[in-house]
Amino acid sequence: MFEHHKQPLLPQSAFLRRLARYAGIAFAIVFCSLAIGVLGYHTFENFSWIDSLVNAAMILGGMGPVNELHTTAGKLFAAFYALFSGLMFLV
Repeated sequence: MFEHHKQPLLPQSAFLRRLARYAGIAFAIVFCSLAIGVLGYHTFENFSWIDSLVNAAMILGGMGPVNELHTTAGKLFAAFYALFSGLMFLV
């Protein structure tokens, strides 16, 4: 996948393509994780789209939820989403 330490470095253009590819993959993972959270908060807690986005972003950022959760389904979703986001970014 990458060069062995005894091999010469990639040319700059190939390195930049590799960098862009992995940045795109990282962006896609963050975007999909955020989308899961937004849809979950909107579905299970009936939060507005902006409140769902704020809560999902705060959980992914490790800060914790902003709004109080009222439904059992919303609390279960928040618990599993917090575990998912923690494990997703540890791996």
